Amino acid sequence: MRFLTFTALGLVLATAAGASELNPRQSHSLDLGPVRGSAYYTVEKDGLRVVATLAPAEAGAATPLRVITTLASDQVVSFSVPGTQDGAAASVAFARRGNRVEVASTGY
Repeated sequence: MRFLTFTALGLVLATAAGASELNPRQSHSLDLGPVRGSAYYTVEKDGLRVVATLAPAEAGAATPLRVITTLASDQVVSFSVPGTQDGAAASVAFARRGNRVEVASTGY
């Protein structure tokens, strides 16, 4: 299972439209095409707590969704937006590397 997680992250990072490092408590914009939002992380005693808030790009279309996870060393979390029939899916992955968090996105 861990191998598959790292393989998936490797694919995301290798084909990333945007890859960067997050800074603690500093917001990072997320653009998954029809879904947009922001993410940040804080340093907690049990790991690095990543908080991502997402909402449809069309104003008033739906209630925003918040995803919260605490990453231990070398853990990865990702989520995606399905593509249309003619388009590819968009995804974003957060990976803990030591005491930092990397974010990579694909699509749009």
